[in-house]
Amino acid sequence: MPQLRLALAQVNPTVGDLAGNAEQIARWCREAAEVGAHLVAFPEMALSGYPIEDLALRSSFVEAARGELTELARRLDVDGLGDLPVVVGCLDRVEGASGGVGVPKGSPQDSAAVLHRGAVVLRQAKHHLWNYGVGDEIRYFVPGDAVNIVRVRGVDVALAVCEDIWRDGPSEAATAAGAGLLLVVNGSPYERDKDDTRHELCARRAREAGCALAWVNLVGGQDELVFDGDSLVVGADGALIARGEQFVEQLLVVDLDLPAGSDAAVPEMVGKLRLQRHVLSSDPVAAYPPVATDVASPAANQADDGVGVVWRAIVLGLRDYVRKNGFGSVLLGMSGGIDSTVVAQLACDAVGPDNVHGVSNPSAWSTEHSRSDAAEHAHRTGLHLRTVPIAELVDGYERQLPGLGEIAGENLQARLRAVTWMALSNDEGHLVLACGNKSELATGYSTIYGDAVGGFAPIKDVPKTTVWELARWRNAQADAAGDAPPIPENIIAKPPSAELRPGQLDTDSLPPYELLDDILDDYVERDASSTDLVELGFDRELVEHVIRLVDQAEWKRRQYPPGPKISIRNFGRDRRVPITNAWREHLP
Repeated sequence: MPQLRLALAQVNPTVGDLAGNAEQIARWCREAAEVGAHLVAFPEMALSGYPIEDLALRSSFVEAARGELTELARRLDVDGLGDLPVVVGCLDRVEGASGGVGVPKGSPQDSAAVLHRGAVVLRQAKHHLWNYGVGDEIRYFVPGDAVNIVRVRGVDVALAVCEDIWRDGPSEAATAAGAGLLLVVNGSPYERDKDDTRHELCARRAREAGCALAWVNLVGGQDELVFDGDSLVVGADGALIARGEQFVEQLLVVDLDLPAGSDAAVPEMVGKLRLQRHVLSSDPVAAYPPVATDVASPAANQADDGVGVVWRAIVLGLRDYVRKNGFGSVLLGMSGGIDSTVVAQLACDAVGPDNVHGVSNPSAWSTEHSRSDAAEHAHRTGLHLRTVPIAELVDGYERQLPGLGEIAGENLQARLRAVTWMALSNDEGHLVLACGNKSELATGYSTIYGDAVGGFAPIKDVPKTTVWELARWRNAQADAAGDAPPIPENIIAKPPSAELRPGQLDTDSLPPYELLDDILDDYVERDASSTDLVELGFDRELVEHVIRLVDQAEWKRRQYPPGPKISIRNFGRDRRVPITNAWREHLP
């Protein structure tokens, strides 16, 4: 059988940076050529970045992206790379579309293009638009109706774009065309435990098609989304042949023995999809020794229950948000509590401790151990920590606003802390990080315009119980490497408190977090009703209390900064509940 050396380039583009992304693609094409690849593939929308949201509706951006694609093909040829076929995800549009009701303005398409010998030899638009979870592609794109079969070095390669492989169609088309390889370009965001789902899907589709399947994915952070790479290749029997690492850019190179393409007639249509054939090169390559291929297993890499994968996802999302938005440093309030400490440690890992600026804002009710714990973490990591007391500021406000109630007085302290962070941010150019976790966001246990202030919220999608797991994991990693654990044990062990009144604990207002997170997992992420929750064994009054807190806090969540999605349903793109909403869950 013919051999084919395939290179999958899991790259980290920046949305809107057409020239920078083109340069990145050209650089990886050179590397693919240097390792002797016969075909190189880049992820979904690698040239424009992904997701581009309403940029798809701007004709100026669409035309610039199309022009950059044409220029990229010409450039690769000029650079001596023209004979290397390149499959790249790109933004396109329907030629001559007249538009109309229900059609996105300008008729843009999410496409894959093949570049060869200085030209864009074909374009294929995604057939099935992703329109669930965080996907909203019916708003932006017009679906395609064709599957292209491209002959490369005597092997027929069928193309698909991301969501297409989750639906029926591409596998049947690959079978009908006698393809030896089904190549899928993807922009599939990370969520916990999703890698196994992808592997199982690709294995099933390969068996259905009766051919090998290659799946190449984006890497990097884009606002709330984190793309984790994890590209993979499976054989016609579904067995894993090669797998890329998570959260790093990588060129995954694999040698495949594939059936030779046939010139037998094939149907023009498979279901509702048109089959289109293109021949780039018919002659197989001379036999050669294959390269060794590593199979990077995320579970083997992490050797844990997945908490380490979550840590790496958040670090990448935070690093890219800082870098891609032009910041050089971050600032956060450091209370000595578990949340702000974990955020500070994530920031140290993401941008380096010298670019992390902590601010301690002790008030009249701050405990000594809170100040010393924050100082100890700063000492262990080398991050910058300054102290800006707020007791006198609070006194000044209370003199001007006498008679404030208890809640107003507590919130005043939190908001004055936020004022100092934003003042330092304005003066010194830091990105302010909000330190709230998912459990607090769910129940509204945060001060709007106080601890909710910031430009990015790294643990926004992390339940409180997982925050503790992350802290323990990070310390264990340091210990395994022979380093001192960065997070002081007292921060992990002590009961959590906002310290806005004497002796305050989170459990004064909330159930124990182990119980709370269990309820929230069912209610927020799985849409369980109040009746469902009681039937699952939760106390009736507790269910009513937690649901009331969640339902009343939507207005707060809507104003919270973005943060990386790591769960199956985050607060943001995933969960869109009306703020003005009279519906309440009722128990019979």
